[in-house]
Amino acid sequence: MTKDIRTLEPKELWNNFADLNAVPRGSKKEERVIQFMVDFGKKLNLDTIVDPVGNVIIKKIASKGMENRKTVVLQSHLDMVHQKNSDTNFNFDTEGIKMLVDGDWVRADGTTLGADNGLGVAAIMSILASKTIKHPAIEALFTIDEETGMTGAMGLQANYLNGEILLNLDTEEDDEIDIGCAGGIDVTADNTYNEVGTPVNSTGYSISITGLKGGHSGMDIHKGLGNANKIMNRLLYESKEFIRISEINGGSLRNAIPRESFATISVADSRKEAFIKKINKTIREIKAELSTIDPNLEIKVSVVVTPERVMTTISQNTLLNMIYAAHNGVYRMSNDMKDLVETSNNVARVIVKDENVKILCLTRSSVESSKFDLANTLKATFEMAGYDVTLSGSYPGWKPNVNSPILKLLSETYEKLFDGKANVVACHAGLECGILGTNYPTMDMISFGPTIQGAHSPDEKANIKSAQKFWKFLLTILENIPVKN
Repeated sequence: MTKDIRTLEPKELWNNFADLNAVPRGSKKEERVIQFMVDFGKKLNLDTIVDPVGNVIIKKIASKGMENRKTVVLQSHLDMVHQKNSDTNFNFDTEGIKMLVDGDWVRADGTTLGADNGLGVAAIMSILASKTIKHPAIEALFTIDEETGMTGAMGLQANYLNGEILLNLDTEEDDEIDIGCAGGIDVTADNTYNEVGTPVNSTGYSISITGLKGGHSGMDIHKGLGNANKIMNRLLYESKEFIRISEINGGSLRNAIPRESFATISVADSRKEAFIKKINKTIREIKAELSTIDPNLEIKVSVVVTPERVMTTISQNTLLNMIYAAHNGVYRMSNDMKDLVETSNNVARVIVKDENVKILCLTRSSVESSKFDLANTLKATFEMAGYDVTLSGSYPGWKPNVNSPILKLLSETYEKLFDGKANVVACHAGLECGILGTNYPTMDMISFGPTIQGAHSPDEKANIKSAQKFWKFLLTILENIPVKN
């Protein structure tokens, strides 16, 4: 399958992407891809270093005639989100991504593709390796752990870079130029509960939620997509008079809208008929509500071996009330930029097992005060239920600068190349520009990239023609970087 990718244009871009995707590179498991990039830089005889947190920096001198231009930092992140369909047999820790061409798109076989941000990495690799592309002095910055905490960007110290301009290649619509982004904070709620023996004369049931689209918990949060954790909680809440919960396992990563959730419950034999009638009614209502946006939603209720132990009624009701009250989705729209989500929350992970409960959320906002307002709203909700709450991993947003010189260059270049104006936007996702700006406050930053859909889900796909457009745009920008002051 992957060999078909290598024939696509521009070949240097797609071949580097294929080489990169052969290397396992999950967040916080970047050792192999770090070594891959170090070997790549050294093979080209370029100045290559790894900073104390694991970011890779490769420097290349300007091409002939471009020595008087400003130095440019080209930046993308090495890690990728690991998501797969439940029926896909794949080990992210040992296997390379299996890619295929599907019409005008490149996608993976039942897993995330890694185009976020692998196409950006591949583009930078292509420029570093080229002997013909015209470019100023380049500082290639490959950060780690962007997807689960941005610890690479946060750990990058001052004085590693000298560039005056930073081009972040992590935007996912090819007609957009991004000048701002949201910050984020993790909200984690923990508690213990007491289990009791399952009442006699009970039947075990499994409830499974699959088939949801999922997606990026920032870029897709406004679309009204189904959240498997909230759907599962609604099913259990509506049926709470009949059920006793044994286990719940829903969602996966904080930055992915949950696509699947699974629960094991028991129901008294004398109430099975009423339970089935009630839960089927709720299933029909939920599927009808989501039929347009999530038409492939599947909710199955099956008889299983009766669990030996279940939650107490008090613990169960507290849990269901708490998750029902926890805000999920858009919290506030921006008053300053049209159609921009300002603040949101993703109830990303729900784990109930062995007398322990853990709830994981990712709260995002382009306004710091609003970010903490929503985080504290969640904190209060969980604490009222008696849970311990931790706020962690806070990172800042990136404040838009509409007077940026590099924005002027990109806007003019786009209009000349593509006979139309680019959309200048701020996004509701975590780009690294805001964080990098803390140690490099004078650096002029901007973000753009090829069209990628379904990031953070197995539906992720990259548009082939868009990659060609992105490549042309990037090379023209580099050729027209202004001279040094």
